Amino acid sequence: MFNLDGGVLDTEKIYDDCFRAVSEMHGKKLPDEILLKTKGTEADDCINTIINGLKLNVSKEVFGKDFEKLATEKCRNAKLMPGIDRITRHLYYYGIPMAVATSNSKRWFDLLTEKHKLYFTLIHHVVTSADDPEVKRGKPAPDIFLVCASRFKEKPDPSKVLVFEDSHNGLQAALAAGMQCAMLPEKITPLEKREGATQVLRHLYKFDPEAYGWPPFRDVPADDNIPDSDDENPDTTWPPV
Repeated sequence: MFNLDGGVLDTEKIYDDCFRAVSEMHGKKLPDEILLKTKGTEADDCINTIINGLKLNVSKEVFGKDFEKLATEKCRNAKLMPGIDRITRHLYYYGIPMAVATSNSKRWFDLLTEKHKLYFTLIHHVVTSADDPEVKRGKPAPDIFLVCASRFKEKPDPSKVLVFEDSHNGLQAALAAGMQCAMLPEKITPLEKREGATQVLRHLYKFDPEAYGWPPFRDVPADDNIPDSDDENPDTTWPPV
């Protein structure tokens, strides 16, 4: 299972820059320690964390509108994370089912992915926890991953499920669900917030499917050949052969 923001799409820097900009619009600078608490959580929780952490004199609704105004166009043009397209095609080729579990709403998910429709033809299903009635609690509770796993045709044992996550909250949710977690942390994530991950990856091209009993990649690029984004060097063969 893939987390969308920071797992499939390179949106985290966009969110960070917009949260910082809106915080400054309302008179405060947003430090990393508060920003870290927003990672992997739903939009309302992110905004509440920032407003309460900075003691801003602004409503959640106003902050949210300011953020969305800044973030909408930038997020609409978000690129795939480097290496995710390669992983997804590889797993699809070998019949390994995949899903996306995101804290976003369906509306925001549709905006983020409107330029990546072809990519999502390889994904079995998507869970948008912000408006999914079966997901009662957000990360770090395990609900989103348990619900997502339950929607595969063959209900997998949680211990056999691998979650790709970038946040501490997401990591804790995966562990609480009894699942394995390959973590791709942001640079501001302290070492203690990475503990418990099955694997900590500098980038997705470092992912080794053989470590999970899956077939090896047919290509292993050297670090100096790794593209900045899968969108910059698209492979037009669908499905992979």
